[in-house]
Amino acid sequence: MISAEDVRALLRSEEKDAVLVVIEGRVEVIGAGRLASADYRGALEVVSRDDLVKRIGETPSDHEIDEQAAQLDTAVSELGG
Repeated sequence: MISAEDVRALLRSEEKDAVLVVIEGRVEVIGAGRLASADYRGALEVVSRDDLVKRIGETPSDHEIDEQAAQLDTAVSELGG
């Protein structure tokens, strides 16, 4: 479900307080403020851009991005997202 491209999109995002979410089987990058909107009610917040940067830095290698995507995907799968 969560791909390396999703992780890259989060890192590239210019949204204020960007977060990666899963909603209705889709993965999206949105501003954290939108989580309270009707469109994203019930969304699973996977990781914020800030937390991701703390984990793998601003300019991670492709390998680090792939590893992070796999870890996030596993976490979401275990939560039933």
